[in-house]
Amino acid sequence: MNREKPLVILTRRLPEGIETRMHELFNLERNEHDEPMSHDALAGAMQRARVLVPTITDRIDAELIAKAGPQLKLIANFGNGTDNIDVGAAMKRGITVTNTPGVLTEDMADFTMALIVAVARRFVEGVRVVPEGNWHGWSPGWMLGHRIHGKRLGIIGMGRIGLAVARRARAFGLQVHYHNRRPAPKRIEEELQATYWDSLDRMLARMDIVTVHCPHTPATFHLLSGRRLKLLKPEAILVNTARGEIVDSDALSEMLETSQLAGAALDVYEHEPAVSSRLVKLAEKGKVALMPHMGSSTVESRNEMGEKVIINIKTFIDGHTPPDRVLMLPGG
Repeated sequence: MNREKPLVILTRRLPEGIETRMHELFNLERNEHDEPMSHDALAGAMQRARVLVPTITDRIDAELIAKAGPQLKLIANFGNGTDNIDVGAAMKRGITVTNTPGVLTEDMADFTMALIVAVARRFVEGVRVVPEGNWHGWSPGWMLGHRIHGKRLGIIGMGRIGLAVARRARAFGLQVHYHNRRPAPKRIEEELQATYWDSLDRMLARMDIVTVHCPHTPATFHLLSGRRLKLLKPEAILVNTARGEIVDSDALSEMLETSQLAGAALDVYEHEPAVSSRLVKLAEKGKVALMPHMGSSTVESRNEMGEKVIINIKTFIDGHTPPDRVLMLPGG
């Protein structure tokens, strides 16, 4: 039987090979400008599409979902998280939501370790010296960073990415500590020689390096508040590659400005793509490394994300439950 292809609307351009495959399978409509759609453009797309493929830059809130056309049955997010989508509102409208979990794990873990080393060893400052003509030869007391071998690493959120970071950290000779909603299985703790802290406050006070890998939820908004950031040692380093909303950026800026914290690396921001002028000034002084949300930016991850989106759509259209269907947590 020759069924009509469903209208699938992409809010951003995806890898060429993924779009080609989508053209073969679906009635595909793309955002040719590859810029975030306006609220009105998103509303229009949701009134026409059978399947919407948004990205993490698209805020699919309850208002948009309420205005969606009755034919919209699937929101196939091109992203690991779904904090950009009101999943509860979608479920009430009978709209299925999917994501692309597990694809970014290794790339994010690589990137996190790179940032830890970069901040501790002052790579960001160092790469500027030669091009700017400020290198006049080796000196025993110049550009001194800190060794990471033997230091305590505190991981906030021991999910897929946190676990992958822990494995890399052990290879670098770091001591692994972590805070999570529940302890990891005993075999994991033994493999990583990891120490579980049920109190985030107590863990923060003991760590040399802290890296954030928990999801952004109402419960984790400003999880690292001004009060908690002040628990860190003055020589500690903070790395956030998870979500900007988890860290109070104003409090972090104040601590870096007053040398209450040795350094930080950020790949995500509370109001991105806007970045506070205070953080930018700190970056110019070498106090913080600011990255443009590129932690998952590899050819491999983007293609694998696209493949997951295709599988989720195809499975749904064929009348089955998509493998990456998102369900509300109890109480969510």
